[in-house]
Amino acid sequence: MPADFAVIGLGPFGLPLAQAATAAAIPTVGYDTDSRVIAALRAGHLPTEGDGSLTAAGIRRMLSAGFRATTDDAELGRVRTAAICAPTRLGEDRALDLTAIGDAARALAARLRPHTTVLLESAVYPGTTEEFIRPILEGGSGLRAGRDFHLAYSPSRIDPGNRRHGFANTPKVIGGLTPACTEAAAAFYGRICEKVVRAKGLREAEAVKVLETNYRHVNIALANEMAVFCHDIGVDLWDVVRCAETKPFGFQAFRPGPGVGGHGVPLDPNYLSYKGRSLGYPLRMVELAQEINGRMPRYVIQRCAMLLNEHGKSARGARVLLLGVGYKADVGDEEGSPAREIAARLVEMGAQLSYHDPHVSQWRVLGQPVPRADCLYEAAAAADLTVLLQHHRTYDLQGLAVKAQLLLDTRGASPAGAAYRL
Repeated sequence: MPADFAVIGLGPFGLPLAQAATAAAIPTVGYDTDSRVIAALRAGHLPTEGDGSLTAAGIRRMLSAGFRATTDDAELGRVRTAAICAPTRLGEDRALDLTAIGDAARALAARLRPHTTVLLESAVYPGTTEEFIRPILEGGSGLRAGRDFHLAYSPSRIDPGNRRHGFANTPKVIGGLTPACTEAAAAFYGRICEKVVRAKGLREAEAVKVLETNYRHVNIALANEMAVFCHDIGVDLWDVVRCAETKPFGFQAFRPGPGVGGHGVPLDPNYLSYKGRSLGYPLRMVELAQEINGRMPRYVIQRCAMLLNEHGKSARGARVLLLGVGYKADVGDEEGSPAREIAARLVEMGAQLSYHDPHVSQWRVLGQPVPRADCLYEAAAAADLTVLLQHHRTYDLQGLAVKAQLLLDTRGASPAGAAYRL
């Protein structure tokens, strides 16, 4: 059966979109240049360890429903709608690396047909779709956006591991180059989402992603600062949050942690690398939030060293067990996870590391494999210090608190008095 829809980039954003489209009975093809990803999908396996959105059983259901995965870009010339879901990550200069979405656009441009609807879902700066993606598509196809094909942006709102909000019941924001482009995108997303929200245009839709991502980072940074402050003055932050969130207006609870990870990187439009220009000033709140969140792994290390010292032990030679090394609870995706920096610093201090994570079967730090604990309770009992980095649903913290010699809970998930909290 010829595909009606193509997803370009089968990563943490592309695969859930392909799953939603397939579930809506839309003939879907997934395109990726990584042959290992395609081979895994064709075999009914996840290309990476569980990201919380899909399972191997889910992949097999997609395949049985007609989903196809391919490295052949000729497939892109047979669809009516194509979505670019390639990754964008921050480079060392704090600018988004647009290489992958540029390559995806070039692959599509070579096969682009008139009347196709092209969607971009990757995290980008306002103006990227029109000023970066559009010229690539037009130059490679000879077609004109807004006249010969539709072009729109829709920020991805995938929340891995969220059992309440999935693709279908999360409102989809869209903004097109022209009103007709917006309506073409709305017609497609209306087939897989319960609600479509029309933005004024491309830039407004792109700015939605900037606002949503930065909102998360700024508020987590505030919670992290409060965590350090409350610990220093002997106040139970977790009780403070519990009480504060009873306010029915003007407050939304965010909780601290060992750092911030994930694919939703903090976006500062001051870094507009694709245009070689700058606003001339940073988004100061975003910049400061990144600085605060970025130093939380070091604070966790400080707390680890203090706890060990208070109990007559040194970090050098101490057996430390890390629980949950993905960037989010119930997710094995390690993108931006603070666990790696925490582990690296512990190794540099001479600690003997092990880890446990039901979603991560193998883990390497500083190029070396970290031993994986098979029996959680035995490992916690043997460790001088157990550090909870992610509160997976499978963890019984009451039981862990009984077994562990020392338990540092960076998520405030353990019962009051059962562990040391961040």
